[in-house]
Amino acid sequence: MSFCIAKTTNGDFDAIVSRVIEKLKAEGFGVLSEIDVANTLKQKLGVEMKRYRILGACNPGFAHKALGLEDKIGVMLPCNVVVQEKDGDQVDVAAIDPRVAMRGIGNPALAEIAEEVAERLSRVVESI
Repeated sequence: MSFCIAKTTNGDFDAIVSRVIEKLKAEGFGVLSEIDVANTLKQKLGVEMKRYRILGACNPGFAHKALGLEDKIGVMLPCNVVVQEKDGDQVDVAAIDPRVAMRGIGNPALAEIAEEVAERLSRVVESI
């Protein structure tokens, strides 16, 4: 099992970022943070790279349940979704697979939540 749920698609990078945010919202996620990795690396290191955006997505209901089960689970939150420019007009969209991320914790109740979150994130990625 891979550590992420991913898909490559064709289209405009900014339009795909917007679509990912819309699809996340439709699945009950808000975007708490947005990191423009390419811009940050350009400013801090002077290096060029293709556009790469990290969206920190959170579903408050699932986050609340998880925090109720494991008070330090915040180190694993939010769920990161990456939108990455590739060659031509190809764009990769990838989301963390929470089933893999939560496996090492060993809490069966957390595994159930991770499965539900994975289903929602899979729908987001596949719909792009």
